[in-house]
Amino acid sequence: MVRSVGVEEELLLVDSRTGEPRALSTAVLAAAALDPQGNDEVFESELQRQQLEFATRPQTVMGDLGDEIRRWRAEAARHAEGLDASVAALATSPLPVSPTIGTGERHQWLKEHFGLTAQEQLTCGCHVHVSVESDEEGVAVLDRIRPWLPVLLAMSTNSPFWQGEESGYASYRNRVWGRWPSAGPVEIFGSADRYHEQVADMVASGVLRDEGMVYFDARLSHTYPTVEIRVADVCLDPSTTVLLATLVRGLVETAARQWRDGEPPARHGVALLRLAAWRAARSGLEDELVHPVTMRPAPAEAVVRALFEHVRDALEDSGDVVPAQEALAALLKTGNGARVQRELLRRTGSLRELVAECVRLTRG
Repeated sequence: MVRSVGVEEELLLVDSRTGEPRALSTAVLAAAALDPQGNDEVFESELQRQQLEFATRPQTVMGDLGDEIRRWRAEAARHAEGLDASVAALATSPLPVSPTIGTGERHQWLKEHFGLTAQEQLTCGCHVHVSVESDEEGVAVLDRIRPWLPVLLAMSTNSPFWQGEESGYASYRNRVWGRWPSAGPVEIFGSADRYHEQVADMVASGVLRDEGMVYFDARLSHTYPTVEIRVADVCLDPSTTVLLATLVRGLVETAARQWRDGEPPARHGVALLRLAAWRAARSGLEDELVHPVTMRPAPAEAVVRALFEHVRDALEDSGDVVPAQEALAALLKTGNGARVQRELLRRTGSLRELVAECVRLTRG
């Protein structure tokens, strides 16, 4: 049976005229709640009031997933337009911003306990959920996909600017997100019991408020029967999101088959995985990456194609090989959000114009 996939995307709320982020999530959610189409449950607030999140339903057909992503992006834009605002699938704001933390109890707890780390944390990610049959299968998957997660980050990079400046990174969001004490790559767990023991110990330390603050690059969802891959930037083009989700499902299925066949996970240590993640955040698709098998530098295109070959059998079985090949070729030719943003700035010389064009590109 084909595994179901769901996507959560965080979008930036920006002023329609200036492109500057606006703290409007409460008003946008209120507009969605009054909508006769009844889509208010799709949207949620996030830590900062300048962002809005939506979640798709679980899908098994990638075309349907793409349609739903485009639909909710368009609905978010429609609700924002009534407030003279727009939505942009940007993982950080290119323009300077003073983020506004939400007033809810949880958000205020984060502000109090984490100080500037929470205050500055205006970043937008993309989380992909893939169904698993049990926690044991889920942890087996997490153990086996670890070295491939930086490749997904490289493909999705969409945050080269920070507070009005060129960051030098394709994903500066990844560097900012990594300031949370529970974020990043993790060790091999070996069993569901060991995974849950680790999570319980982390919460018991008092540093984390609850299980929802376990910000691993990939984790068992504490809400759904899924593994949740959290490493990616929100993607500027929705077709990149669909490609990402397709490859993630392929990774999960491939890892589950390896587990059932008794194939052990690669033993790469967390220190090497952190280096691979840094390289992916720095370079995106424009330079070398750390190859997940050898842990040595290799051209980004070769590493991305190695990911495709790694999951090819799973893609064949789900009927996704041809559309994934076409989407991957397009991505390598035109570039991801980081490249597009930098090219827009070179062409227009204006971060405001860059944001305006990204608002248009967000709908695809």
